[in-house]
Amino acid sequence: MDFIYYNGSLISYFLTGLLIVYLIGTVYSMIDKEDRTYMDPLSWKLKIIWPFIQIIANFFVVFFPYEILERTEKKITHSGVSYLLNAEQFIALRIISAIIAPIIALLMMIMLHKFQPVWFVIMPVLGFLFPNIWLNDTRKKRDNAVIRTLPVYLDFITMCVEAGLNLQGALGQAMEKAPPGPLRNEFSIVLRDLRAGLSRADALRRMSERLNIQEITGFVSSIIQAEKMGASLATVLRVQSDQRRNERFQRAEKLAMEAPIKLVGPLIMFIFPVTFIVLGFPIVMKFMSEGML
Repeated sequence: MDFIYYNGSLISYFLTGLLIVYLIGTVYSMIDKEDRTYMDPLSWKLKIIWPFIQIIANFFVVFFPYEILERTEKKITHSGVSYLLNAEQFIALRIISAIIAPIIALLMMIMLHKFQPVWFVIMPVLGFLFPNIWLNDTRKKRDNAVIRTLPVYLDFITMCVEAGLNLQGALGQAMEKAPPGPLRNEFSIVLRDLRAGLSRADALRRMSERLNIQEITGFVSSIIQAEKMGASLATVLRVQSDQRRNERFQRAEKLAMEAPIKLVGPLIMFIFPVTFIVLGFPIVMKFMSEGML
């Protein structure tokens, strides 16, 4: 009787799973296929949950207030993730992460044979915040990459302008010679905007708004001001190149001076206790052998 009950339970679970998969497939087929020809490829983790992201984004997140979607879109644009997913898909990712996190916690508790209900309150919050943490970390890495490669691009652009090319031609040459990275992608967008008919000032201003980095804003403002005042573009670019290079050396010196301070914590927590144990162990053993302890 128990065997029949056990088999019946397995069959019911199996049929339930098939029904859920069928329903998800049916709903997913109702969504218009996304053209990702000019988008970044999805990672294998995102590919696994992408149908769920599309379902939640198209049937639930689209009804969110416009202010939330606009604010999320700006964060995604400034982080350089806009070629991977849009605002609706990012919010759907946060919702799915909040659902998956407690499931992972439940599996861990089952494996460890320890059941603590408080994790069902903490994990959804952590899961909902995790994509935001990932987005902020991605933006920091992107900003650092842009700031690090900016002097190199400015050197190439300055040499090309001094050789007689206009700014558009100089940007094209810099993209061929300079290292790849997020700044190269942004300059390619600038060139695309220029070919589409935008003015130089508008194309550069759009790049400044996308990146929202102080160094890029200063560079763009200098170029626009030089164009308005009729100043020499090569001179302005040379000044900008020297200034950005000096700022890079200053940042390196600052990080080098901060290194000893950052090492104090690990020294106190890990190195000093081990040192005291190594030095104190023979003394303690000596006292114990002489009966003093």
